[in-house]
Amino acid sequence: MTQPPHDEPTAQSPEELREQVENTRSELGDTVEALAAKTDVKARAQEKAGQVREQVAGVTEQAQAKAAEVAQQAQAKAADVAQQAQEKAAGVAHQVQEKLPGTVKDTAARAGERARDKATEAGRLWEEKAPEPVRRHAARSAQLSRDNKRTLLLAGGGAALLWMVLRRRRK
Repeated sequence: MTQPPHDEPTAQSPEELREQVENTRSELGDTVEALAAKTDVKARAQEKAGQVREQVAGVTEQAQAKAAEVAQQAQAKAADVAQQAQEKAAGVAHQVQEKLPGTVKDTAARAGERARDKATEAGRLWEEKAPEPVRRHAARSAQLSRDNKRTLLLAGGGAALLWMVLRRRRK
């Protein structure tokens, strides 16, 4: 806002002078209003607090989205690792079975047949002599064993391998 020096006449007529005075009043009112807004600390603090709240809300949303994404990635990675471990265990079990000597396999097969025969005989005796609650519990245990054959076979194969290693070390 530039004003001409006071010693120069600025208005040619009274109407121009009134118009200049009105413009000056308007500009002065705007200036006073701007200064008042700058000095209203409470209003400026509330405005700044509102801006900070909006920023915090945005950052919070981003953090939640990122956390969900990371959790999903971790879950997928855990599933992949579990699958790889299962495949590796199956491969090791297969290798153990291939490396067992024929005599061990034959002995295991004969022992399995004898165990089946003894189990059949024990089952018959069991049916005759065991109380009903005990039979129900045993049936549940047997079902769990059937459902987890692979685990039991892996454990048996590992035991046979351990037996062979220990036997060779003793010689």
